[in-house]
Amino acid sequence: MSTGLRTGQVAAAAGVNVQTLRYYERRGLLSEPDRSLGGHRLYPEQTVALLRIIKAAQRLGFTLDEVGDLIAATQLPGRRADAGLRARASAKLAEVDAELAELATVRDTLVAALAAGCDDLLACSESPCCPIPFTGENDTTTGGGGRCDC
Repeated sequence: MSTGLRTGQVAAAAGVNVQTLRYYERRGLLSEPDRSLGGHRLYPEQTVALLRIIKAAQRLGFTLDEVGDLIAATQLPGRRADAGLRARASAKLAEVDAELAELATVRDTLVAALAAGCDDLLACSESPCCPIPFTGENDTTTGGGGRCDC
């Protein structure tokens, strides 16, 4: 008889629910486990570590496809020592920086709209002093600034 951890044991040890475990299996992030004589899934103990790796990578902003690529790179025979993590982390950092810059622009526009007393989108769209960019441009400096109580 095979030994291993049953589904509930793996899920509990890794801090995920059983549906997540099965989903990762369907996505190919986890290998199909062996089965007991009674048909229960029996996962190797290293599955817990792999699940923790997947969840950590997701918290860092990697998609499941990206996580799958990273895992596959570590499992290739004769893999490189870096397995591509450095390049992928650098690219992900650039994405995060771009998102932060965009969010900073949104925040600045919201602060300006509050300071200008904006209260009605229709009225604001017709006011030249409104800081909200209704033209679809990302430039928030085109509004008249100041308080316009629109």
